Amino acid sequence: MTTKYADRVAQLREMMARNGWDAVVIGGSDPHSSEYPAPRWRQVEWLIGFTAEAGDVVITEDHVGLWTDSRYFIQAEAQLKATEGELHKTRVPGAVSIPEWLSGKAKIVAVDGICQNVDSVRELADALGEGGVVVDVPDLLEELWRDRPACPVTPITTLDVECFGGIPRSEKVQWLRSWMQEKGYDKVLLSSLDEIAWLLNVRGADIDYNPLVISYLVVSQGYIRWFVKKPGLYESDYADTWDSFEELEADGVQLWSYDEVFSGLSDDCDGEFAGTLFVDPSTLNSHIYEFVRKSFGEGGVICGVSPVILAKAVKTESEIGHLRQTFIEDGVAMEKFLFWLETEVASGRTVTEWEASEKLTSLRAEIPGHRGNSFENISAYGPSAALPHYVIDRDDPVAIEPRGLYLVDSGGQYLTGTTDITRTIPMGECTDLEKEDYTLVLKGMIDLSMAVFPRGTAGCQIDALARMPLWKARRNFGHGTGHGVGYYLCVHEGPQSIRYQYNPQPLLPGMLTSNEPALYREGMHGVRHENLVLCREAGTSEFGEWLDFETMTLCHIDTSAILVELLDNQEKAWLNSYNERVYREISPLLPEDAALWLRKKTMPL
Repeated sequence: MTTKYADRVAQLREMMARNGWDAVVIGGSDPHSSEYPAPRWRQVEWLIGFTAEAGDVVITEDHVGLWTDSRYFIQAEAQLKATEGELHKTRVPGAVSIPEWLSGKAKIVAVDGICQNVDSVRELADALGEGGVVVDVPDLLEELWRDRPACPVTPITTLDVECFGGIPRSEKVQWLRSWMQEKGYDKVLLSSLDEIAWLLNVRGADIDYNPLVISYLVVSQGYIRWFVKKPGLYESDYADTWDSFEELEADGVQLWSYDEVFSGLSDDCDGEFAGTLFVDPSTLNSHIYEFVRKSFGEGGVICGVSPVILAKAVKTESEIGHLRQTFIEDGVAMEKFLFWLETEVASGRTVTEWEASEKLTSLRAEIPGHRGNSFENISAYGPSAALPHYVIDRDDPVAIEPRGLYLVDSGGQYLTGTTDITRTIPMGECTDLEKEDYTLVLKGMIDLSMAVFPRGTAGCQIDALARMPLWKARRNFGHGTGHGVGYYLCVHEGPQSIRYQYNPQPLLPGMLTSNEPALYREGMHGVRHENLVLCREAGTSEFGEWLDFETMTLCHIDTSAILVELLDNQEKAWLNSYNERVYREISPLLPEDAALWLRKKTMPL
């Protein structure tokens, strides 16, 4: 088989032979451990044609291996045919990690240290054992990827927290400095883009769907240095950027070029690396880590978990207030879309997955403060929905038929928050199996929505609530049940999660998390129901303090495919109450015909 991807792998193998490397590991991220890398760092896609955002590749003399999780198994099997590669499944029982797989097979392994975090390189080095070598080759694919995109530069804006909620950057910086003083650290290096955006109250568009600016940040007790790509001084498209830079400088932020991070890490910029530097090895790339480890000397670099991750996950009261309004506006767009979709398909007109996706995006774009989608819309009919992160074929989109199930997973970025919602829509007559799957997944989502739990409970301790209805029917889904959601930031964030894999982070009041159990049948259909829920205080008793969830998402849940006998009384009561709340809050904002339609859709079981 000859394809451009097979040719690229062959060229890489020639490079390996010249340099004496046994294997090359290509990561799916960027220098900042971002979930969605900019085009410059989509190295896995360029090399083997795998287009999903989560995947790492190992190339040896006789093997092309892709490591990815259950969201992409079907997609990976199809796309790997271009290189005759092999899928290595992650997050499943018996999974073998890349370091484990390479142990005993290779001694000299090359990595692009700019795009591999410290933790992953350490794990690889440990697995190779005595005599094993991990070779850091920055921009390893550069000589092969001749038309490689440049590092993006997009307009930068600062947030008006008085208008849109949050905490002034001066208070955030002072909080971080107090933390540093308490811990005894002289400097902190932040490399995770959402942490930097949160701390400085800045937003950009360097990565699709994520309002982030590619940069590094160093904070000491005496200075703040932001290493960022600067546009041309007289480029008219960047007037807001230079205004933002002036505001940041007035708050004591020194602006440095992105490429000056190595020199800017020292105190006097002439090579004096004094004091102690704190870094987070889960997000800092290995290339910079090795530089600071040598520069600051023995004991000069301290590794740990960045405190910013937890701080930004707990939303402030002002942010929560704005979020409530945002979910109403987003809900109006969703209901307009669902009304349009049902009306169009019922009329006999052909509506494709792509047209439906574009219609939903256009409705969200009408909302004041809208800043784009929070991820690429998943608009999937029938068998398409069996791929959890399905991507529409724009050239030959699937038509949505007046029967079976259609799944739409989407979200918006707004100045007042980030949304993420999934609805599985019965488009007409459904099979008994479709109805059963639809109902069992819904039971799990409702049961988690009603959860009450003691303070200190982690998401992994309540994940089973969303899975139990499926488990009892001997069914399951492979991905997590819930992820954190940022505030006009990334749609996927930590530190909290709701999944069966161990994560000790307790759920805390103010955390916004998704609730999205699912079920997928390859070649048939997929079901996923998703709301965002806010963790909140739920009283105290002689047994301690209690927490529960407030459902923030406002969009009706279609009852036409529900097997009512599978719901217990509490579940029916929750669903009736939720749908009535949606009607009460959303219908006054809809056109009359859509409001009448919503009244029918939200009638109680």
